[in-house]
Amino acid sequence: MKYISEFRDGKMAQLIAEKIKRIVEPNRHYAIMEFCGGHTHAIHRYGITSLLPKNIELIHGPGCPVCILPIARIDYAIALAELPQVILCSYGDMLRVPGSDQYSLLKAKAKGADVRMVYSIDDALMIARQNPAKEVIFFAVGFETTTPPTAVALLQAQKEQLKNFTIFCNHVLTPIAMQALLEAEKNDVNSRVNLDGFIGPSHVSIIIGSDAYKTVAERYQKPVVIAGFEPLDVMQSIEMLVVMINEQRYGIENQYTRAVSPTGNIKSQQFIAQTLELRDRFEWRGLGYIAHSAMKIKKEFAAFDAELRFPMTIAEGKEHKACECGAILRGAKKPQDCKLFATACTPENPLGSCMVSSEGACAAYYAYGRLTDE
Repeated sequence: MKYISEFRDGKMAQLIAEKIKRIVEPNRHYAIMEFCGGHTHAIHRYGITSLLPKNIELIHGPGCPVCILPIARIDYAIALAELPQVILCSYGDMLRVPGSDQYSLLKAKAKGADVRMVYSIDDALMIARQNPAKEVIFFAVGFETTTPPTAVALLQAQKEQLKNFTIFCNHVLTPIAMQALLEAEKNDVNSRVNLDGFIGPSHVSIIIGSDAYKTVAERYQKPVVIAGFEPLDVMQSIEMLVVMINEQRYGIENQYTRAVSPTGNIKSQQFIAQTLELRDRFEWRGLGYIAHSAMKIKKEFAAFDAELRFPMTIAEGKEHKACECGAILRGAKKPQDCKLFATACTPENPLGSCMVSSEGACAAYYAYGRLTDE
């Protein structure tokens, strides 16, 4: 298939690696954050760190929507699933993420809750049509990539007047999280990771466009390079960032030109604007509460808002005391810094969200990073 083998060519990777080695300044340390968990997996799966000079440090960021969801929101979803006559639909990763006391949706299902894994929100709509006597709730999570399908589902549910369908909305915003990281770096010594630049998300940027990062780049004077997910995409993006850092030049550059435009997908943005609006604030695992960092369902679609249909008071979530997911998502620690990593916490027995998700940093390091780092 075009755009697969071409972007995994080993000889080209070596050429890019040699160019990076020539242009790095030997006395400079380059701290580059790959915001998206998909990039973290690509970096370790293809051994990219082994091709880079030692003074380039790649730091994982909070770009995994499953990982950043706080314990309290997971507890809320579990409480919804355990209500009588409820079918809760979710993507597969969310079923295994531990809530308080290591209780998960999968464990709730084992105790009798009707929890169903779906591949898309369309599956949840179909289940609602097929089960008119049950309340069907879709557990919506994700960055801007998965937000448009939720918006379209709201429009479809309203059109069909599906009275037994609601959405538990947990969609969050990428550029705002970047700003929160840089604010923490500037104001909080304990959060400081001294970032020099960002490898920007690819699929998110298809929706919101590369211009969405202008505030991040200009306000904090950081370079952002939008990168594709293939190994040569990542390598070329690192090369572009090194050049910008050397020249002390900030702004946005787009390596992923074959998919990302400056303005993004306007139609998707219109669907989102029609159905969703900003929350005043939202909690992120590892980052705390961030203003205007997530979406909620507009009042015109309130009939399909699970938080209004099933209001609950959820206590503050109980994190595992030894889990370092929060610090890993901030870039302050690496998975190997957690004493649970690859011992008590494994993909078969995850104690934190970063080991569960297919985009989680701990899952990436467990599958690939332990070998490549050695």
